[in-house]
Amino acid sequence: MKIMVTGDRGYIGSILVPMLRKKEYSVVGYDSGYFAENLLENYDEDYIKITKDIRDISSKDLEGIDGIIHLAGLSNDPLGEFSPQLTQDINYHATIRLAELAREAGVSRFVYASSQSMYGVSNTGNELDEDDSKKNPVTSYAIAKWDAEKQLHEMTSKNFVLTSFRPSTVFGASPRLRCDIVFNNLVACAYTLGKIEIMSDGSPWRPIVHIKDVCSAFIAGIEAPSKIVSGRAFNVGIQNGNFTVRDIAEAAQRAVPGCELIFTGEHTDPRTYRVSFNRILTELKDYYKPEWDLDKGGKELVKLFDRVGFTEKQFRGRDTVRLKHLTFLRESRVIDKTFRFINKKYV
Repeated sequence: MKIMVTGDRGYIGSILVPMLRKKEYSVVGYDSGYFAENLLENYDEDYIKITKDIRDISSKDLEGIDGIIHLAGLSNDPLGEFSPQLTQDINYHATIRLAELAREAGVSRFVYASSQSMYGVSNTGNELDEDDSKKNPVTSYAIAKWDAEKQLHEMTSKNFVLTSFRPSTVFGASPRLRCDIVFNNLVACAYTLGKIEIMSDGSPWRPIVHIKDVCSAFIAGIEAPSKIVSGRAFNVGIQNGNFTVRDIAEAAQRAVPGCELIFTGEHTDPRTYRVSFNRILTELKDYYKPEWDLDKGGKELVKLFDRVGFTEKQFRGRDTVRLKHLTFLRESRVIDKTFRFINKKYV
């Protein structure tokens, strides 16, 4: 089975592709190349790659493709607010066009990397489920993700099985690491500075999940029977996968023994929410078997930092902070204001 992974040279794609190849799938990567150079360490990238903007995908690019795992897009709320119209163009319009072309090309499976950001701010003590919980997307990123998911699910059919996975905030090591996500940020801060400062009192709740478990969920979307996944969404997490910020910070402290942990309490954080993972853990239990927790993931991050000699400059800079890297590309005139490449030699 030939699987196209859009965004194959991003944080998650750099883990997903090796996992697919290990399972003997034939992989075609499709990526703009924004983050191709952001490698902390090399890995086996000997597979077919298409370096092209997702907005420009054509039917020809999809010839022979059996399934698509669609990761490509501007990747979080800060990037979405950086350029709301671009977020709409890339995360919504290009996604719908990709799915339409895929359906016409005879692609049988389409797995969409959606987001829990569509739930918005929740003050309820109840865990949010996929269908009945209110959707309240408040950022450009969240709105684009939710709008795309709704329209995609209307396209599903017997011959075009489409499913969406809404990951918790992801953590864990990757050759193209991100430190602009909470647990990675805290472990990297502890490792490079010897100190973690939390501006809240640590009480807000966050669901988080390891990158390899997220990739396992996407693969389950390819492998599970269509009657389970077709036209449906799944929150991606683990049993007891909701953590307070204090839980997350203390796990980061355990990963780097001797580091200092301070809760200043100077800011009130209204973003607190808990998510239900009952659907994925029961209905996909034969296909999705998460294996990672915070402590295991923290140790894995520290091993990566030790291997590469990770520095404060890398932690704070464009190597691992996506917004800083895209800003650099624009200011260096590598890409223009529409995020199109000016300097093709870059990729």
